[in-house]
Amino acid sequence: MIMVGYIGVASLAAVGLSMQFLMIINVIITLFVVGSNALIARFSGQRRYHRSGALLFFLTILLLASSLVVSVLGYFYSGDFYALMGSSSEVIAEGEAYFSILSLGMAFIFLDTYFYNALSSTGDTKNPLYIKLFSALINAVLNYALIFGHFGFSEHGIRGAAIATVISYIVATMLYFYLLRRSKKVRFVPIFVKSDALRALRIGWSGALDRGISSMSFLLFVSIIAAYGTVELAGYQVGLRIEGIAFMPGFGFAIAASALVGQSLGAKNYDLAFKFGIISSRVAYLFMGSVGVVMILFPEFLISFFTDDPFTIAIASYYLIFVGLVQIPLAMVFVYSAALRGAGATKTTLRINVASLWLFRVIPSYIAYKMGYGIEVIFIIMNVETLIKALIYGYIYNKKEWLYTKI
Repeated sequence: MIMVGYIGVASLAAVGLSMQFLMIINVIITLFVVGSNALIARFSGQRRYHRSGALLFFLTILLLASSLVVSVLGYFYSGDFYALMGSSSEVIAEGEAYFSILSLGMAFIFLDTYFYNALSSTGDTKNPLYIKLFSALINAVLNYALIFGHFGFSEHGIRGAAIATVISYIVATMLYFYLLRRSKKVRFVPIFVKSDALRALRIGWSGALDRGISSMSFLLFVSIIAAYGTVELAGYQVGLRIEGIAFMPGFGFAIAASALVGQSLGAKNYDLAFKFGIISSRVAYLFMGSVGVVMILFPEFLISFFTDDPFTIAIASYYLIFVGLVQIPLAMVFVYSAALRGAGATKTTLRINVASLWLFRVIPSYIAYKMGYGIEVIFIIMNVETLIKALIYGYIYNKKEWLYTKI
């Protein structure tokens, strides 16, 4: 994003908006990942590693078939997706150039996400970390080479960013294949266990529906921001990327909570399962809250790495200050929702997320936009919704009913 920012505001907005499309694509991945995570974690707790491998093998085949459909749609209709979001002609042109190339590597994006989660469900988060670090390094170097034309390569601009991303996913997927062939807890076992596959998909459909409705809700929310203009959209996307620094520990401890809760429930240790979620959330509070303070105190400094456009900096600064105030509630949402999904309580997370997003974010934001309020009010509404959702998750988690979810 930093490198793309040097191309122009339209390129920055286009690449940022592509992440919203990937959120929708993640709906399909979620169908397989959520149920697979819950079952593999429980199988690990029961030391039934052969069952984990059989499930991994069959769902990998289904995932590959799904990715081919997404690749075709993304390659031929990427420009239409940007147009539907109300983007300017310049953003549409840049977005089509970027996303059509990204679509060609969709199979590797699907597999990367699935394999990462499968290993994490067994408690192995170190090896995926090393793979992520290596692939990120490759991505960064190739971005520099292909976007700007260094190291003997031609200058490809935003297309170079897409090519670099696809290559990094290919490398990561190859490394995951190697790792899974050597893993003792989850490795490919070419057996089809119908009951396990159906259980995984039955759990996963609620998670996928949750992700699908949430993604569409976020797209509508982003389209409201896009209606304000390209600068507002770019400012939001830059702020969101910087906030991603705070997201990382939240995602990390969400993965920990999901894996450890699932493994504890597999071993029928309900008290330990509950405690793992509490411990994970407290550590996430500490990390995300600390980053939130930095975002509040130094927003312009952080944004300056992405763009020097004064209007984009102003919009992104408002965003960072507001979201910095709710990083601790956001940590609660990340960890508690992941713990519930790890237990298989995906219907509960579906109800909470959909109701919260529509009642407290999308509808109020649309009303505020129609009434002529500025973008700052939209950011305030967004963070009030985060706070409300955190309170709901805290209440549901502490009731402990989710511990006894049957999967």
